[in-house]
Amino acid sequence: MRRAFVVVVCGCLLALGNLAGRAQSGLPAGGVLAGGLHDPVTPAVERALALAREGKTQEAIAAWQGVVQAQPRNGQAYAQMGLLEARLGRFDAAAGDYRKAASIEPGIPGLPLNLGLALFKAGRFAEAETVFLRELKEHPGDQRLTILTAMSYYGEHRYAQAIPYLKEATARDQRNLELRLALAHCYLWTHQLETTLGVYKEILQIDPDSAEADMIAGEALDEKGDNAGAVQQFRAAEKANPKEPEVHFGLAYLLWAQKRYDEAVTEFQMELKNDPGNNQARIYLGDTFMQMGRYAEAKQELLIAEKGDRKMPLIHLDLGIVAQETDHREEAMRELKEAIALAPANVNAHFRLARIYQQSGQRELAKVEFDKAKNLNKSQDESLHQRIADANARPASAGGTAGTATAPNAAP
Repeated sequence: MRRAFVVVVCGCLLALGNLAGRAQSGLPAGGVLAGGLHDPVTPAVERALALAREGKTQEAIAAWQGVVQAQPRNGQAYAQMGLLEARLGRFDAAAGDYRKAASIEPGIPGLPLNLGLALFKAGRFAEAETVFLRELKEHPGDQRLTILTAMSYYGEHRYAQAIPYLKEATARDQRNLELRLALAHCYLWTHQLETTLGVYKEILQIDPDSAEADMIAGEALDEKGDNAGAVQQFRAAEKANPKEPEVHFGLAYLLWAQKRYDEAVTEFQMELKNDPGNNQARIYLGDTFMQMGRYAEAKQELLIAEKGDRKMPLIHLDLGIVAQETDHREEAMRELKEAIALAPANVNAHFRLARIYQQSGQRELAKVEFDKAKNLNKSQDESLHQRIADANARPASAGGTAGTATAPNAAP
């Protein structure tokens, strides 16, 4: 069975955050205006406003909490607290404050959009989508609401649902590269490969040197089984921007899959030079060294990778193979058992453990493992999109966006 190969690049996440940020830009000061506060303005309210103006956000929040204790029906006070919580990046708390404000005074200007954005940035995409759809019904044709609705579906991994909204937004803003990139990814992840390549050509008219567009085209060609074409597109992406996140990893994975190990090593190393924290690149670099019989180098990389993710079956499988091939039988047995515990359907791990039992004279145990290996279908190789999704799950900011957008049906 051919490997699924869908690259989830950091650029998708940046586009997600950038599009949301641009959609937010129409709001006054990003939130509720102080001018709408209840009259008379009490000294406690004046103090809270002054602290906010001075940039003393935490103290201002505490002051607003005092206000709502004295005036529990002051919706504007809750709205102001929500705005300040959002400025601190505490989007769940901001959403709670905005909901409270809306329950008291649903007509506060800008409040629904602020609530939707807080939910979006908290990674609560389904809730954000509900808010944006309701607002879009009230304001049909609003571009920023159309974009935010699309990107909420995108964040939920509901790519088919995102497509109509992205098409509508793209038709209104035909030179917007980020919208077209998001649309191309949605087509790719719903297996509309010819349409994906069509959007790729449109992107090139906007930016002939778009590395991410070349990567998307490479993914689509790989899905179609055009390995040579996929490699060519990733090389074009690499040439356009050698610093593009995951570009070396994507090319390296293609080369690794074709057993072009010398070339793959170079690309994995280049990815790690760009991003030393990319544990997936390090794991596959170790695996490549192992495949080449360079066991000392393989073990070195795999042990570093293990510190970043002890639950990755491939690390333990490869460490087991390295130990077995270098006559460290007990270590090999321990690592192979760990690989099986993490991935019980790993045929190679069962087979190699069976060989160790056999060589040790433990025939019954060997038979059990050989039988397991025989009865299991060989597992599909780990898909690149999941490896990169795992890498992108590291704490990072994408324009304030929480959560990662990954391809559907990610392998476990």
